[in-house]
Formats: sequence, structure tokens, C-alpha cells
Amino acid sequence: MTLDQYYLLGRSGLRVSRLSLGTMNFGTSGYHAAYGKGIDDVRPIFRRYVEAGGNVVDTADFYTAGESETILGTLIAETRVRDRLVLTTKFTNSVSPGDPNAGGNGRKHMVRALEDSLRRLGTDYVDLYLLHTWDRLTPVEEVMRTFDDLVRAGKIRYAGFSDVPSWYAAQGQTFAVANGLAPVVNLQLPYSLVERTIETEHVDMGRTLGMGISAWSPLAGGFLSGKYRADGAGLAGDGRLARDGAAGSVRSEREWRVLASLAKVADDLGVTMAQVAINWVATQPGIASAVIGASSVAQLDATIAALDVELPAGSRAELDEASAVPPESLYRMFTADYQHQLVSPGVEVADHPAGYAPGVRNW
Repeated sequence: MTLDQYYLLGRSGLRVSRLSLGTMNFGTSGYHAAYGKGIDDVRPIFRRYVEAGGNVVDTADFYTAGESETILGTLIAETRVRDRLVLTTKFTNSVSPGDPNAGGNGRKHMVRALEDSLRRLGTDYVDLYLLHTWDRLTPVEEVMRTFDDLVRAGKIRYAGFSDVPSWYAAQGQTFAVANGLAPVVNLQLPYSLVERTIETEHVDMGRTLGMGISAWSPLAGGFLSGKYRADGAGLAGDGRLARDGAAGSVRSEREWRVLASLAKVADDLGVTMAQVAINWVATQPGIASAVIGASSVAQLDATIAALDVELPAGSRAELDEASAVPPESLYRMFTADYQHQLVSPGVEVADHPAGYAPGVRNW
């Protein structure tokens, strides 16, 4: 049960473990305080992750009002593992209500947010700095030039996006490449058996333009953890989603179908539903790493063991079918079925024939 297999992140030389440790629950302040934990509770989780070979630790200035970063800084100093970690943090959300430049993705806030994060983390650089959310206002050219300045200043090693439209990420990457700026190497996006929207554009865009995807919420906020069952129009079970009035308590017919299929596959394989759900995400095309959280060492160990699960082709096909989202509107035109029926009727079309290998040119 180890995490000592590493893969290149996007079109870069940065090697990352297949599971990233999310630290949104590190701390008891701010927006995420309801399920946050103090430093003594998370210390063994952090140490176990590092001991298992994990090297990507993910936080944000917004998590527990900055306490997540402060706790991480302390834990990193205690364990003296700064150089082996791919330390990741994010900016966008306001940390000072009333100040119009204390949030968003403009240069002024980007620089200020990074300086504050470096102070809380107790380091002079972060390995991966992510735009947390598209603010709908800041020109992407301003973001990319600021990323490049921060790379050149040695304060960040790599740049990335989280939760942005595919066209915005593509525009930013194209601008960076065309102008010799630091490229984006990472996209952090929600992805799970019940949330496959990014397959519409983001996955292919990332693979084409060199952005490895980190999948957050692979358990769909806990819905796929095995804690829940259908109860009339809502759900019941031992978890926060089942609380009266909790957001997400009402689920669609498709989501219950996915849950039933997941339970069957897990039972067939003799593993937990959470392990199957995480394994499915971590082994999907274009996914560089799955961001996982943990409330205990035992839970973390069970999650790490998900990488040891072997999903037979039949089981994967069953999960794919249950969770499939039919393409809508013009996206139906981009399917293989549409091409076969209307674009090239009666002709088999593929990117390359079987066994194809590109020729080698002798200069």
C-alpha cells in the first residue's frame, strides 16, 4: 500500500503521485470550519501520506481562512520534507471583505495572495500555483504574464488553473506558448462517476495542450463513499449529506443508478465502494492525480489501497454505462456515431490504423 509511483504532470518534467492529499479540512476556521480538524488530528494523516510516498499536498489561501496553509507550514517544518513535496496552493477568493482588490485574478491580488501564502506556509516558493476560480473579469493575458513573472522571480515553479471554462484555459495556454511565457501544466477540476462533465471538452483539451488534470471530489462529496442509500426522494446514511436540509440530499435517478452499479462492482471485487470510485477516477484517460481528503489515518490507508484494486474490463464497462452522460446539443455532432452516419457513411474512420507507428525522417 504505497504511493511511490509517479507520473509527469501535463507537458512538464514535474513528477506527481497518483493521489494528492487535499487539506481543505486542515483547520477549524472560516468557510470550511464545519468539518475541519485541528493540527493534532491532521498531523498523523499528513505524516502517513508522506511515509506512503505521496508527494502532492494541495491547499488554498481560502481554506479554513488561511489556517490550512499555516498548519501545513508547521507540519512541513516538523517533518523536514519541503524539498520532496509538490506544494500546491491557490488564489482568487477574497480574504478581506470590502477591499475590491483583495480577491479575483488581477495582478495586484495574485502577487499579494502569493506573498501571504508563502508567509503562512513558511516557505519561499510553491511548486504549483493555481488560479482557483475564473472571476469572469480579468483578461487571461494579465494572468499569464503575472504567472510568468512569478516563475521568473523563483516564487513559483509551475502554474495551473482550477475550475475554469475550457476555452479560457485554451486561450491562456495559447497566449503563453505564443509569447514564450511559462505554460499551464495543471487543471484541477471536479470529476467522479456522477460528475463527468469535464469529458465534454476539458479532458481532450488538457491532453492536447499539455495540461494534466487533477480530479477533485472523486467521491462526489462523499455520495460514492458507501455511506448512503436511497430514502424516498432523498438519501439516508451515516454522513453529513444525510443531515436534514443538507445540500445534495436529493439525488437524480441517474445518480442512484450509478450508486447501485458501484455497489455491485465493489461487492463482486470484495472491496469498498469508495475504493472502486477512486480507482475509476485515478485510472481514467487524462487524469494525472486524484485529490483525496481524509479524516483519519485508517481512512487514508483505505483510500491508498484503492490503487491496488484491479478493475476488470467488464466492471469498468458496467460503471461507464451506468454513469454515462449522453452528449447534448451540438456535442452530439462530435461523436463517432454521428461521423459514421453523416460525415463518412459506410467508411471506417480512425485517427490511426491499428499498429500505426510514425515514420522516422532521416535528415
